[in-house]
Amino acid sequence: MNSLRSTLLFLWFAFALAIPPALSAQETPPPAPARPAVDAPTLPDDKVVAPAPAPAPSEVTPPAEPADAVAVETEKSAAESAEAATPTEAEMRELATTNSAQPEKPAKPAKKPRRNRGAGSDAPPFGSHRVPAGQNWGEAVSLFGSTKVEGTVDAAAVSIFGNTTVDGHVRGEAVSVMGTTTINGKVDGEAVAVFGDIVLGPDAVVGGEVVAVLGQVIRSDGAEIRGGVQEIGGFGPFVDFEWLRAWVTKCLLWGRPLAFGGHLGWAWMVGGIFLVFYMLLALLFPRGIDRCVENLEQRPGGTFLAAVLAALLTPVLIVLLVITGVGIVLIPFVLAGLFFGTLFGKAAMLAWFGRRVTRLFGDGFLSHAFVAVFIGGVLVLLLYTIPFLGFLLWKLFAVLGMGMVVYTLALTMKANRPARPAAAPAASGGFATAVPVAPVGVAAGEPGVPPVVAADGSPLGATAAPLFSASTLPRAGFWIRTAAAVLDFMLIGITTGFLDSLFDFSGPGFLFFSLATYSAVLWKHKGTTIGGIICGLKVVRLDDRPIDWGVAIVRSLSAFLSLAVAGLGFIWVAFDDEKQSWHDKIAGTTIVKVPKGTSLL
Repeated sequence: MNSLRSTLLFLWFAFALAIPPALSAQETPPPAPARPAVDAPTLPDDKVVAPAPAPAPSEVTPPAEPADAVAVETEKSAAESAEAATPTEAEMRELATTNSAQPEKPAKPAKKPRRNRGAGSDAPPFGSHRVPAGQNWGEAVSLFGSTKVEGTVDAAAVSIFGNTTVDGHVRGEAVSVMGTTTINGKVDGEAVAVFGDIVLGPDAVVGGEVVAVLGQVIRSDGAEIRGGVQEIGGFGPFVDFEWLRAWVTKCLLWGRPLAFGGHLGWAWMVGGIFLVFYMLLALLFPRGIDRCVENLEQRPGGTFLAAVLAALLTPVLIVLLVITGVGIVLIPFVLAGLFFGTLFGKAAMLAWFGRRVTRLFGDGFLSHAFVAVFIGGVLVLLLYTIPFLGFLLWKLFAVLGMGMVVYTLALTMKANRPARPAAAPAASGGFATAVPVAPVGVAAGEPGVPPVVAADGSPLGATAAPLFSASTLPRAGFWIRTAAAVLDFMLIGITTGFLDSLFDFSGPGFLFFSLATYSAVLWKHKGTTIGGIICGLKVVRLDDRPIDWGVAIVRSLSAFLSLAVAGLGFIWVAFDDEKQSWHDKIAGTTIVKVPKGTSLL
């Protein structure tokens, strides 16, 4: 029966495939004759055969072959294909057994539902944050703001320079720095307040410890604390740090020392105290204040350079004092001098700023340094409230004020220096002689030879006057000295590079050591270097004495100090009236330009 159905199905598909070509050949194809539904295969209409009698059980009757062998063979192939495609009961049973033996794949876990974090949970930590009731946040952190929890927080609730308030549930810690921690809900961890208080309401439940650093714990009846309670260092006026928190949030974060607002009266009081101190300095030392102001107005470049040098050299000076060991004792005095020098310079800066206004009213009482400092101080206090400009003005006034004091002291010392005696011109050669000298090779004191005496009249023996004098020859300027230094540096650089290739020297230390040795040796023996010979320069002492090893070594090592501070020690030559660098001032030397044609060898 199954074979017959498969055969009929195959014939149906064959006829369906054959119908489209037949329709294209003739319009109306003849209808297919109906076939009787019998168990045995049917024959064509022109070959009808009567059914054979049923065979006996013991006999095997082969099926009668159809007349059309091709059709019968096709039917057999279709039947075999259908039987092969249809799985038997044994195959179905084996397939079921195989599937049951294979392990089942684990089911994918269901996705965790996303928490309703709220809009503010993904916001940056700056500013205040609030967790509304019914929302669950992972954490709540507020920087320079307050945190309020009415819902649930899985981690910690933290406020830095702000207050932390918990009315809901915090599964971690509740912390506030420079603020107050208020709890009237549940906190599973610790409750901490640094520079602030902890206030526990009647419904507060804290699972950990309650810690108040420089604050106190205020506990209501009914509050439950399952850990301990610690109060660390809260005393007197330092229990409430609202004043400091207000200054940080309203002044420091805005880049200004002063502002208008609550809890900032102490800052204005401090500013007023300093202003009174500056006015007192102007009242006691009006001439010093006036001289500083005049130097700033008449020599702004020198004042600014002195300010930069003072700012850069202060840490260098401290380090040098520490290295020496003995200088550690002087460090407190140096710091005290810098502090009071800065205060005096601030007073001078306020006077200079105030005179921008007082000069509009002429030279009278208002031109006094006391009044100028008062008016300038009031204006500056108001300018201190401008965001980001306040701190800039505060620091600028301090640096320039210190520069005014240093520069004024330097000019005062220079003015009080005794005048150098004029030298008598030499009889020949065009070079100056400080005192009468004996001819070369002739001993002093011989007949016809005048004695050699010092400026005070004391005899000096038979010492010839120096050929090159710092008192008469022109001083070398910045650019010519720079050219000579560059030539020397190139020469030593090439030499040390060649030696490095031969002996494998490494590091810049060998270069600087070679440069210092080269300079000290040539200054001692020739008074100049190869670069100085090319540029016509000579190193001389201010007292016109010959350069010895001590002066040469001190000048050579001091040059590194001039180079260490961004080369300002060399640049100082361009602004100094004596045309001296820092290492010149330390060694008591200077550089002069010799006349053309003079041999330096």
